[in-house]
Amino acid sequence: MRRALLRTALVSLACLTAFAAGASSRRYVHPADRAEARIIPMYGNLPACEDPAVLGELTSWFNSREAKFWGPLQAVSYDRIGEIGFRSWGDDFIPRRFCSGRILLNDGTFHRVDYSVRENLGLFGLTWNVNWCVSGLDRNRAYAPDCKMARP
Repeated sequence: MRRALLRTALVSLACLTAFAAGASSRRYVHPADRAEARIIPMYGNLPACEDPAVLGELTSWFNSREAKFWGPLQAVSYDRIGEIGFRSWGDDFIPRRFCSGRILLNDGTFHRVDYSVRENLGLFGLTWNVNWCVSGLDRNRAYAPDCKMARP
């Protein structure tokens, strides 16, 4: 009986502590919980926004999706590429480099493209990958409104 009461009291105390910690504006992160100290450490060593490998992967995924599902649009080139955030959500999250720029399509139109380069989310968690959204072409509204959810 005492053990059950003690266990209930400890659980209640843990819940109150977690609630109080979540209610504060800046959450304490134990050094062992940081991204660098995980089983698969993450250091934020990500390629730059304008890196040809990053833009190549973005082009490949965009062209593949358009050809398979939507129609004849293809990415031709990029300009005004720039970083808009790096680890914007804090050091204890998966490192991401947020980027934005313009993409020129084969129909002659420019669209804003928002993308993030994410560490350890590539094939088998061994490399980086790109998550992206082209403004005006988010047909399934996965990043609605107007690709806002692809930005930090």
